Amino acid sequence: MKLKKKTLKKSKPKTKKYYFGKEAHAAIIAFQNSNCNQEKQEIYNKKIKASFEKLVENLIFIHGFSKDKEHYHIIKSDCISFLYEILEKFDKSKGSKAFSYFNVCAKNFLIIQTKKTNKLKQKHISIFDEKLSNVEKEIIENSQVIPSQEDTIIKLEEKKELLSMLSDIKNKVTNQNEIACINAIITIFKKIEDLEFLNKRAIFVYLREISGLNAKQLSVAMSNLRKHYKFLTKETEKYIFFNI
Repeated sequence: MKLKKKTLKKSKPKTKKYYFGKEAHAAIIAFQNSNCNQEKQEIYNKKIKASFEKLVENLIFIHGFSKDKEHYHIIKSDCISFLYEILEKFDKSKGSKAFSYFNVCAKNFLIIQTKKTNKLKQKHISIFDEKLSNVEKEIIENSQVIPSQEDTIIKLEEKKELLSMLSDIKNKVTNQNEIACINAIITIFKKIEDLEFLNKRAIFVYLREISGLNAKQLSVAMSNLRKHYKFLTKETEKYIFFNI
């Protein structure tokens, strides 16, 4: 009696489904191309909204933008509404993905809103709050503020983005005075915590000393660098948050 060999069917590997992939990208393009408000709303609710919700949720949890349940729902809702408002601003002709654009916009919206919330909290702290220790009360009375974890994350992220933009500007300039000027600016940003004075005049003096340029040379160089800054903040998705 011959035994029949069992043939094992090879299961097809499951393709990973991204929450904000090609379908969401195509839906956003369809949303922009539609002239019917009802159709736009239908496209948004069925094919875009869930992607926006997941995107915002991930950013909030990864970067710790909110630990309070009530505040989480508020900031999440506000951010999703913001993304809906800027749906028409995404430019597919630049060749970038919708995820990249809306990820940058959402992240920096959350950074800005978190900063505003933290400022409001600091303004409304009462030294008569029984939960505050004597040390905390003394800090408040002396007008000193211990930075929260959110503030620390935000400051590090802002510094990282600024240095990245300065590096991009440096790659665009060829004039020796402009190179000296941008190098001086980068040096100041890297050592900003060590500087004693940070008013406009003091910074100009620092720049002049580090770059070795005189006042006129420095002024001309900074004027030209400002043009590159304006271009990057208007035309580059990576730095769009500077215009939010």
